[in-house]
Amino acid sequence: MARMPPIRSRLILPLVFTLAFTVARGASPEQQVEALMRPYRGGVPGAAVLVLHDGRTVLERGFGFADLEGRQPVTASTDFRLASMTKQFTAAAVLLLVEDGRLSLDDRIGRWLPTLPPVPAAATVRQLLCHTAGLIDYEDLIPPQRTEQLHDADVLELLEHENRTYFAPGTHYRYSDSGYSLLSLIVARASGRDFATFLRERIFRPLKMSDSLAYEAGVSRVPNRAFGYSLDKDRWLRTDQSLTSAVLGDGGVYSSIRDLARWDAALYDDRLLSAQSLQLSFTPATATDDANVRYGFGWRITGETVWHSGETLGFRNVIVRWPGRHFSVVVLTNRNDPEPYTLALAIAQAYLPDIDVTRATQVVVGPDSGARPLPPDTH
Repeated sequence: MARMPPIRSRLILPLVFTLAFTVARGASPEQQVEALMRPYRGGVPGAAVLVLHDGRTVLERGFGFADLEGRQPVTASTDFRLASMTKQFTAAAVLLLVEDGRLSLDDRIGRWLPTLPPVPAAATVRQLLCHTAGLIDYEDLIPPQRTEQLHDADVLELLEHENRTYFAPGTHYRYSDSGYSLLSLIVARASGRDFATFLRERIFRPLKMSDSLAYEAGVSRVPNRAFGYSLDKDRWLRTDQSLTSAVLGDGGVYSSIRDLARWDAALYDDRLLSAQSLQLSFTPATATDDANVRYGFGWRITGETVWHSGETLGFRNVIVRWPGRHFSVVVLTNRNDPEPYTLALAIAQAYLPDIDVTRATQVVVGPDSGARPLPPDTH
């Protein structure tokens, strides 16, 4: 997927809340959500919203269209490309293999990917998970003349020519799509199954996440698919696929809010991962480039929340969880703007007015403006 540099913003969150409560002061939480979601209603690329509390679905709504050309509305079963929200599934796959005894978090990645040069090969699986390996961003290595989509194997091939890292592994943090792409290859080699099959057999099928998959063109089909769009001079253009959309480990999973409710439930008990693995996922492993955010294994950690966004050409998504309150909000959208993180926080505060969002106002990320879209008929 395209790399998204952080954009600092202290203004968006207050504006979202002002809009919500100016329009809907004194209204019910559901009415406040309706007000917040007004820009996604009608004949425009839409959104799916999920609110979970104490194990119950308290809100499950679709807005706008999943497919503008086909006039297909968004529903609770609509599948959106999750982009970097995929990383929590990649991390879970790694932890399942650790539980199986098939690999160790402290394995050097050169053990599993022996074609890597010595410098990047010295990084560990643990460092890939928490973005402290310092791998070169594969997006910056794509030849300018390339027109075919990359796959995870292509990422490895690009990195095979880079006997360098941004810093000594384990010494700093730098968000890395390269690292999570390589993790998908490590999962495949340690398990003996390709990454998409492993996710299907070990995560999606056991949790009855029937809408979810790591999408491979020509191999699998996305049910109830949402297509991505970008606004260009007051016109929505389909920008569903880019050169990096076929890289699976960092951003290739599709899912629906209905399936993500099942995923969220599994993060509270041992139906999928052990208590030890869940603790590793949600325990800060490193500071990040934002003072308010730390990173675990596939999750950002801010105050009482664990969360992750997913931003790529045509899609912007977020899951925000308050585990101590047993409360979660998911917003999936098939458009390039606006970012949904602050929207999810506003939705949460409609239901839980006392939550503290002041520590969560700093990082707003967006799609890479340099991403190269592929033609609309590329599926």
